[in-house]
Formats: sequence, C-alpha cells, structure tokens
Amino acid sequence: MAEPLLCVKDLVRRFGGITATDRVSLDVAQGELHAIIGPNGAGKTTLISQLTGHLAPDSGSISLAGRDITHLPAWRRSALGLARSFQVTSLLLDFTAADNVALAAQAHDGHSFRFLGDARKERGLRDQALAALQRVGLAERAHVLVSRLSHGEQRELELAVALATRPQLLLLDEPMAGLGVTESARMVTLLRELRKEVTIVLVEHDMEAVFALADRISVLVYGRVIASGAPSEIRQNEEVKRAYLGDQHVVVRHA
Repeated sequence: MAEPLLCVKDLVRRFGGITATDRVSLDVAQGELHAIIGPNGAGKTTLISQLTGHLAPDSGSISLAGRDITHLPAWRRSALGLARSFQVTSLLLDFTAADNVALAAQAHDGHSFRFLGDARKERGLRDQALAALQRVGLAERAHVLVSRLSHGEQRELELAVALATRPQLLLLDEPMAGLGVTESARMVTLLRELRKEVTIVLVEHDMEAVFALADRISVLVYGRVIASGAPSEIRQNEEVKRAYLGDQHVVVRHA
C-alpha cells in the first residue's frame, strides 16, 4: 500500500479550556480530493492552519510525503509543495490578477521581494502567472485590477495564486463561500479539473459540492474526527446524520 501524501496523527490544539482539535488523525492519498466537513466551530480552519504552519499544535505530528513537517515554518512547507487558499480573500486589490500571481511565484522561487516591477518585467514569472491564470479560466482577465473582478473571479484567482507555487498538496478553505449558484457550479467544474493534477484537501460547507467532488470525506465535530470514508459511507453514517447532515438531502451536482 502506497504511503499517504499527508499523514496527520493525534493532532491537538487548545485555546484556554477549549480543545479546537482533539487528537485528529487522518491520511490523504496522493491524487485524491479529501473533503473535511463539520458544523461551525468544529475546528476545521484550526486544523488547516496547523497543516500550513500558521498555527503550532500542542501535540501530535504532521508528515508530508514521508517527511515530518510538524515544526517547520509556513514558508518551508510552501517550499516543499504545500499551498493554501483562505476563507476570506487575501489578494492585493489594487494590483492586477497577473501581478498577484507573479508575486506569488516570485516569493516561492526565492527571488528577492523588492518591487512589483521586478515581477512584472521578469519573463519567467510573467509566463508562470499567465499559465496559472489559464488553468483557472482567467487568462482574459490577467490585466484587470483585482478590485474590479467579481467575487467568483477573485476566488478563482486565489486558486491561480496557489497554483503558481507549484504545489503537490492544495489546501482549500471554503472556496465556495459567498458564491452564487452559477459561480459555485463553475468552481465545482474547475476543482474537478484541478484534482487531476494536484492532491486537494477541501474544507467546505456546500454539501452538494462536497459529495460531487470528494473521493473521501472526514467529518469533524467538536474537534474530533467522528467518521472518515467514501461519500456513500458518510451519507449513510447515523452518527454523522445526527451530528451534522441531519435531514439534508444531498443532490450530486453535475458540471
């Protein structure tokens, strides 16, 4: 059996008397899309922050491609191929879409982060930016200021920024937050294509999208993984129904 790309064992993070992640363990196989779902306050974003190195665990371990990264800083994890998108957009609104992606590529490649002009003029960075924008369907919007992009386009741009770092593991924190029906369907189509190229961990409240995309799903409730398995198993799991899904009727969305 192949070694998982991501291996999380007994991860614990406390905030005062609150245990945000309570001995969380999960594996993510190379090439799969693994969704993490759960109610608000379940610890999903806290878990993602520990995986990226933005938050240190109190105990437990994290391995990426067989390497222990538990105590590595975020920039070292990025250099090893781990990228993240955030719940709230973290883009530079007064710069163009291409500028944002070029700067991400510049930082990842270890170039001195001096002036935006460096990224604009360097052909290699420019080419990387345009290639990433092409992959998310924003090539024609490359020179538009981010502030003039729609919310859906900004979410797609965040994916391009992450892809510019050439990740082997992509962590997506609610990429469909705030999207309308049409924009959500477009994002599902995009993620379906991207999963062919990169392993994805998806935190998402849109159950329709989750069940349409995921190879496996882990359910986090009060900081604990209460179930993990294929979508069909999770849909029928009585504990998951009681804790989260309830009577939701999940219809698979076809892109």
